[in-house]
Amino acid sequence: MDLHLKNKVIIVTGGARGIGKSIAKALADEGAISVVIDKSAESIKTLPDSTQKSHFFTADLTSAEACKKIIDEILEEFGHIDGIVNNAGNNDGIGLEKGSPEAFIKSLTNNAGHFYYMVHYALPALKASHGSIVNIGSKTSITGQGGTSGYVAAKGAILALTREWSVELLPYRIRVNAVIPAEVATPLYEAWLNGFADPQEKLKQVSRKIPLEKRLTKPEEIADTVLFLLSDRSSHTTGQWLFVDGGYTHLDRSIS
Repeated sequence: MDLHLKNKVIIVTGGARGIGKSIAKALADEGAISVVIDKSAESIKTLPDSTQKSHFFTADLTSAEACKKIIDEILEEFGHIDGIVNNAGNNDGIGLEKGSPEAFIKSLTNNAGHFYYMVHYALPALKASHGSIVNIGSKTSITGQGGTSGYVAAKGAILALTREWSVELLPYRIRVNAVIPAEVATPLYEAWLNGFADPQEKLKQVSRKIPLEKRLTKPEEIADTVLFLLSDRSSHTTGQWLFVDGGYTHLDRSIS
């Protein structure tokens, strides 16, 4: 199926690693102009050749000024913006008991602030292109996790903003949706598993709780849904939260 994304300028924040990298690669493979923003220049340098069709910008998006600057640079180079995938974020472990008010506010800003900043500064360009916005959420905002109040609150805010922006931007024909992963086979997830005494046993325990096929979601499966939402193949879809998680969040996890 042709997604009609050829030559569309799509921004992917946090696009040099994990889910973001899969989205950037899928966009490039579809002929889109995949614009990757990541704070890690080293991660960008080590991307495989298959992803080098993307265009790369290094920026720390935790400040509004940095987001404005990067949007200005992208518009100067490409002249238009057709979509944004807000993906960057970090489960920083700022909890209620083991945390502080200052750390909580910082976590909220770092994990949700740039979603607002990027769309705010790109909005004139998105209005001109009738663009599409996809926010990457997390099942933790639905299920809870424990010990990560800042990140979970930010991800909950992101889902609320998805609904809010979808209403506000209706007059401009800008669609806004969210994709919500659960357990995804990324290098970051592998690093988390390696923190256990027996990583393979921990992986088996997690996989048994995923109803569909008893396996982790592949990053490419997240990317496929994101591309659909960016494309005009989903031209009448807005304000939606799509769970790509093998049924983890909503099906009974005790299914045997």
